[in-house]
Amino acid sequence: MYTLYYAPGSASLAVHWLLIDLGVPFELRSLDLQAGEQKRAEYLALNPNGVVPTLVIEGTPAYECAALLMILADRHPDAHLVPAPGAPARLAYYQWMVHLANTLQPAFRQWFYPQEAAGEASAEAARESARQRIESAWDRVDAELAVRGPWIAGGVFSAADFLATMLMRWSRNMPRPATEWPAIREYVARMKERPSFAELYRREGLTDWT
Repeated sequence: MYTLYYAPGSASLAVHWLLIDLGVPFELRSLDLQAGEQKRAEYLALNPNGVVPTLVIEGTPAYECAALLMILADRHPDAHLVPAPGAPARLAYYQWMVHLANTLQPAFRQWFYPQEAAGEASAEAARESARQRIESAWDRVDAELAVRGPWIAGGVFSAADFLATMLMRWSRNMPRPATEWPAIREYVARMKERPSFAELYRREGLTDWT
């Protein structure tokens, strides 16, 4: 049994989506991030980083979005969300999962909260730097999808696709959203066709980017 601590549209979205896609039973616990519920002692006991998501797996809490996606993919091998060992797609799967989590996701943090690292005086410069990094990442992703698609790991659908699509969604209100890149636009359309996407939106009460 799983319990997911989440907030609608946040970094928990990919994990929530994958749980729905897998069709496994799980419980949802919503956190009000604006009210600071993720910083309360009872939640920090589960996730000392004070962020979402946290997934309680048979009584043991775990966190970090990309790690949770990989754990779920490993725990449910019948879903075939991890390329086979030794397959070329396995290399791409690991590479993209880490790249998305370590390079692209932090750039979004800088875009949304530029004052955190740069201070108010340099916030706009930090935000512009983040925009450039994000758009550069879309250049690379679009080129990869165009040549090696239809999925992030090439011809094999994997857990990495849930993370990639979540980050693409985060760009929806940026000056140049990810869907302005042609291969990404087609990729996003494929991901939105999954029945689990509509169910995710229903459960989280989301209405944009449909």
